[in-house]
Amino acid sequence: MDYQAVVVKTHRRPPSSKHSAESRYWRQFKHPVFVKEYAPITSVHFSPSRPHRYAVTAATRVQIYAPRTQKLTKTISRFKDVARSGCIREDGKLVVAGDDSGLIQVFDINSRAILRTLDSHKQPVHVTKFSSLSPTHILSCSDDTSVKFWDVPSQTAITTFTDHTDYVRSGQVSTSSPHLILTGSYDSTVRLFDTRSGRCEMLMTGGGGSALSGNAPVEQVLMFPSGTVALSAAGPILRVWDIVAGGRCTRALSNHQKTVTALAFNASGNRLLTASLDQMVKVYDVSTYKVVHTMRYPAPVLCLAVSPDDTHILGGMSDGTLSIRRRNPKANEIVQQDQLPLDVPAILSDINVGHGTLPQKRQSKTLGDMGELRLLTQTSKKLKEYDKFLKNFKYSAALNSVLKKNVPPTVTFSLIQELIHRDGLRIALAGRDDVLLEPILRLLLKYVADPRFGELVADITCIVLDMYTPVIGQAPLIDALFLRLRKKVAAEIRFQEEVIKAKGALTMILSSRILESS
Repeated sequence: MDYQAVVVKTHRRPPSSKHSAESRYWRQFKHPVFVKEYAPITSVHFSPSRPHRYAVTAATRVQIYAPRTQKLTKTISRFKDVARSGCIREDGKLVVAGDDSGLIQVFDINSRAILRTLDSHKQPVHVTKFSSLSPTHILSCSDDTSVKFWDVPSQTAITTFTDHTDYVRSGQVSTSSPHLILTGSYDSTVRLFDTRSGRCEMLMTGGGGSALSGNAPVEQVLMFPSGTVALSAAGPILRVWDIVAGGRCTRALSNHQKTVTALAFNASGNRLLTASLDQMVKVYDVSTYKVVHTMRYPAPVLCLAVSPDDTHILGGMSDGTLSIRRRNPKANEIVQQDQLPLDVPAILSDINVGHGTLPQKRQSKTLGDMGELRLLTQTSKKLKEYDKFLKNFKYSAALNSVLKKNVPPTVTFSLIQELIHRDGLRIALAGRDDVLLEPILRLLLKYVADPRFGELVADITCIVLDMYTPVIGQAPLIDALFLRLRKKVAAEIRFQEEVIKAKGALTMILSSRILESS
């Protein structure tokens, strides 16, 4: 009869992991690269088109970085005052930015030449964004309380909205309709404008018409890709607005300690990231609006952006530091990204998608007769080191081989259980000096309180004490390990007694509640 290898028993692991699958995903954005700028970073924005370069706006410059190397590739510094809201167009060829003088400029991203100048605002322009559905149109929001929708070729404002009564510091053109504009103002209101009618079609304030969060200015607004739900941040409060229901506030969340300064979706739109002056970035699941992960930054965060391929998270801080967190995408994600620009149906009709084999080749495999007997070659499994020792009845050597640091405890205790079944545990433990006995005692000391192995450890401890009691006192190290083992067993017994007391108290409380309810 062939030798049967030791069966390693699998134990149900205690819930030792503190991090959920969601948290583990966001923790993949690690090893942040910090780039120091000369002034607070007021805006970061990714190009929607590959290779997803990003624009960083700080002081009087808009800088373009390469995502793979984090190297600075272009610097646009043709501003008379502090630059604001550098935004890259959908095709990745143009950049628009405003400044504190009220001037809006459109640049060629490669030559950095000024292509258009829009000079109509009288005060600082904090928002300049291209329309994703209409790339020749630009949205601008200014401290002069006006919101303008520009036609780039003619350099004229198509529509001007003046409904706000204070600074307008946030705005967005809807990604589902090129005519809808969502804005937030320091007058504590969120408004939805329609360029076709030229009017404010929806006004969103706090419940019952009161101002948002006690007259707190609206710092950021964000519209869902579907265009049916909007988000606004006023102070530390994040509000969710149902546009279909007429601008009704459905949720109000307060998970930050200070003002929320930035809102951003991930690529699929199922996670919302919020940044705040409390140096925290929180990730929400948009289906429940529960916080699933939190990231800490070294300074207050002013702006935030997630790359369209979900591999980079940018955070601009008040001390002029740019944080670049990067995640290495998995192989299947890279394949999906490479296939995005291609005509997939045409490719599938011409190329067989598989593992390099054609269907007709698979079908051309000849089959044997029904009465044919086929001999299958059996490959013998390679034995582990401890199995080889057990096969040769070298019990002590087998035990020594599983006492190494890189051997999992499940393997070690499975082999000890096998030795017990063979009546070989005493043989394996016998005749050891202090050097060979030390790893045995350290193993017992480490796992005596582990619920997976505690009972087996207690049995082994009794055997070791029975065998080595006469030599106690001859080796100081062994004596110290025995004392530590005794203290740990005593502490575990006290702990179990407390647990039993608590269990009894809870049983009495629950029993009394059941009697009262009945």
